[in-house]
Amino acid sequence: MNRVLLAVRGMERPEQIEKVSNAIKNLEGVQGVQPADAGQLEVEYDPHQLTVMDLIRVVREQGFLAGML
Repeated sequence: MNRVLLAVRGMERPEQIEKVSNAIKNLEGVQGVQPADAGQLEVEYDPHQLTVMDLIRVVREQGFLAGML
């Protein structure tokens, strides 16, 4: 498993964090998602099933911009 810290621009309210976290959790290969600092999510994922770009793509589909820290 790999871990990555994603910065998510505009994700500030609890319902936004939950929306994005749930979308990431639904990906096959994601072990866990935890909020970190404001606007950040720590994601544990299987690199044989997903790439960081796959994670970022899902965040963008939820209407937010994201990048790896």
